[in-house]
Amino acid sequence: MPTGTIDSAIFRDIFGTEAMRQVWSDGNRIQKYLDFEAGLARAQAKLGIIPQEACDEILKHCKFDQFDIEKLKKETERIGYPVLPVVAQLVGLCKGGLGEWCHWGATTQDITDTATIMQIRESLAIIEKDINDISDALAALAKKYRDTPMAGRSNLQQAVPITFGYKCATYLAAFERHKQRLKQLRERVLVFEFGGAAGTLSSLGKDGLRTQVELAKELDLKQPEIAWHTVHDRIAEVGCFLGLVTGICGKIAFDVKLMMQTEVEEVFEPFHAGRGSSSTMPQKRNPISCVYITAQTGVVRSQVVALLNAMEQDHERSTGQWEIEWIVLPEIFVLTAGCLAQTKFLMTGLQVDEKRMRANLDITKGLIVSEAVMMGLGPHLGRQYAHDLVYDICRQVVATGRPLVDLLGENAEIAKHMSKPELAKLCDPANYLGQAGEMVDRVLELRGKG
Repeated sequence: MPTGTIDSAIFRDIFGTEAMRQVWSDGNRIQKYLDFEAGLARAQAKLGIIPQEACDEILKHCKFDQFDIEKLKKETERIGYPVLPVVAQLVGLCKGGLGEWCHWGATTQDITDTATIMQIRESLAIIEKDINDISDALAALAKKYRDTPMAGRSNLQQAVPITFGYKCATYLAAFERHKQRLKQLRERVLVFEFGGAAGTLSSLGKDGLRTQVELAKELDLKQPEIAWHTVHDRIAEVGCFLGLVTGICGKIAFDVKLMMQTEVEEVFEPFHAGRGSSSTMPQKRNPISCVYITAQTGVVRSQVVALLNAMEQDHERSTGQWEIEWIVLPEIFVLTAGCLAQTKFLMTGLQVDEKRMRANLDITKGLIVSEAVMMGLGPHLGRQYAHDLVYDICRQVVATGRPLVDLLGENAEIAKHMSKPELAKLCDPANYLGQAGEMVDRVLELRGKG
């Protein structure tokens, strides 16, 4: 029985996705080993390094369903690495001794690292689609609520008014940057490994780099400029990217949790019967997706640290740090996929209460626009004096519970410069949104330009 959440019969589709689990499954990983062997055979046959008939025979058997998985398990436990048992079975499957040409000039780490890169390539395609879908959902929210005023908050206190569209556009801008990061890192990361024992291709003599050129074509991956057996910044960069992606999801989830509080109630997660129920309090509507996103983000972040630790590899072949990747990469990718799925669900079905947002702007009796009043009075009274005067009046609002606009209108010094209608205009939060709308438009425009 599975013991981890990403494989749990109960939790696996909460914390991960089936598509990503398939990418990091034993079957797909072993198939990637075989894809490498097939690509190597084709490349070397093309160059005349191995006989074409050997290549043809090898290709017939580079299919996972021909392999004995239980035997692979036992041999991996005996030897310590899974590649040699795979190669041994492949050699045995080939007729006429032609399998001896398999794995010509390669080493275990070449196949393992390249298989990992191929799995990463598949995984990033899934991640990219999720990022695009979330970006679309955020763009729709930003556009729809471009001019919907709400309280901006600083240190969990109301600060100045913003719009909900502006808030969503800040998330959107981050996801657009993720698209750029993904495009850039693919150029650096999608590079295969083929260097032989210590990376110098010594077993192939002058044919080594020629083989790399053809192998790059076969695998549709970039040729390495030099071996990277123990220099794994590529793998670590992918992990850091996933940490950034899930980090923004975590920020969104944190905001939504706070806005779902009973005292706030400005947005809600998508709802269906029973979702977020309490076992003892019938009135509860707890955040669910937000809670899982927070957990997924935290674990991904900790596993990214493990990948960074794995970079400290000794000499030309590491003694244990490499295996850290085997443990944490599948979990990082599966949890990231689950985090993005929960975020997509959250953003595509988010329930927004515009009336409550407006009502919450008024709970401080106008204090949220005290900066607007200060700036409006500044040209008449001087900024610092206006600040001190408005500060004192704000204290009166707190003490009496009376609206700011009323106390401002009763101040003789202020009345010399502003009428009650002018003060009322200053005290309307909808009139103090800065250029929030224009900023939303800019994010949407830049997104449209890619």
